[in-house]
Amino acid sequence: MGDDILTIEEVAKYLRVSERTVYDWAQKGEIPAGKIGTVWRFKKTEIEKWVNERLSSSQKPAEPSHVVAVKNILSPDRIVFIEHSTKHDAIVALAQNLATAPQIKNEKELVDEILKREELMSTAIGRGIAIPHVRLSSVTDLVMSVGICKHDLLDFQTIDDTPVRILIMIAAAYNQHSYYLQTLSFFSSKLKGKEVRDALLSCKDPMEAYNILTAE
Repeated sequence: MGDDILTIEEVAKYLRVSERTVYDWAQKGEIPAGKIGTVWRFKKTEIEKWVNERLSSSQKPAEPSHVVAVKNILSPDRIVFIEHSTKHDAIVALAQNLATAPQIKNEKELVDEILKREELMSTAIGRGIAIPHVRLSSVTDLVMSVGICKHDLLDFQTIDDTPVRILIMIAAAYNQHSYYLQTLSFFSSKLKGKEVRDALLSCKDPMEAYNILTAE
């Protein structure tokens, strides 16, 4: 069986849901899946597309009390300009920056889990953007870092063949599933506009990028 085929266990681990949830989704046709005999199997490329569509699609409008307040989860010192040219090195550098946030209690776990998730399935969502993300019990509250890459990251698996240049890294507590998904969707939508992406890539300092990302 090729590396492109995932088991229920692998999909559940990637999506951070129970195996039973994945099984139910497959039974109801809510997630792309196929059966080999009596066993459910999932194509990695189809699951990746499904996840990206969910991130990019317009979800239910957020209630005012749940609007993502970027200033509460991002600070200028967690916006970094990355000189690395490989996915691994760029992700590690950004995770180490994110680990300086007081909400992160275990740097090694954060770095390891972010890398594991990326190995399982690319977090590139197209348009030169990737959103590495993870929920961990060692994280006390949702927090993020942003990496603006000086070089194209060519070894991301992208859905549109556009090299990744902007990294949005999000870590959340394990019980923040809703807020976590909402934050992923928020930044996916915010960076859809080419003018916003171009403005970020032309920034000269973190404060300039921070002002762009926090502008309403």
